[in-house]
Amino acid sequence: MQRNAARRKNIRRGVIVVVVAAAVIGSAALLFTGSSPSTSTTTTTAPGATTTTVAGATTTTAPITTTTGAAIAFTSVASPLAAGTAGKAPTVVVPTSAAPTSPQRTDLIVGTGAALKSGETATFQYVLADYAGHKVLQSSWTASPFSTPVGAGKLIPGFDQGVIGMRVGGRREIVLPPQYAYGASGNQGIPANDTLIFVIDLVKIA
Repeated sequence: MQRNAARRKNIRRGVIVVVVAAAVIGSAALLFTGSSPSTSTTTTTAPGATTTTVAGATTTTAPITTTTGAAIAFTSVASPLAAGTAGKAPTVVVPTSAAPTSPQRTDLIVGTGAALKSGETATFQYVLADYAGHKVLQSSWTASPFSTPVGAGKLIPGFDQGVIGMRVGGRREIVLPPQYAYGASGNQGIPANDTLIFVIDLVKIA
């Protein structure tokens, strides 16, 4: 009798041990399967540039040159380009003469629509060429027009101020020495200290 009682006691102890062990293992499994890899987003702003890291991927945005608010004194373009036809991409040939040292602008085609004022949002087509390489660097005509607020410091100073007064349907040539464009740093394929030629069409004012 005593031997049978001891055997039953040992069996009960074994069952308890198994149940407790199973509970511990189950809790551990729930802890690990319930957790997920952490995802972090970190944004660091440094002078002149912004770097954003999202889940291991890093994107760096180049600084935007903004207007200082000082009025730019434009003169007429010394050798204006051919006017071309409104609504069609212009032909831009960079002069072989030395780059001008002061900002210039001339209306190649005078528009008949409303005149653009600072603070308005406008849609443009443009061709950008340079004196350093004597070639076209960019053209919105191969992609699509772009819209932007004017006079808000979102553009290089020479463009931001150079388009003021244009009329819808018009075309303007703007020549910008580096201090009115991208300066000594250059920008995305534009060499440092480069003098730029923009031929800009004002498509509409929002």
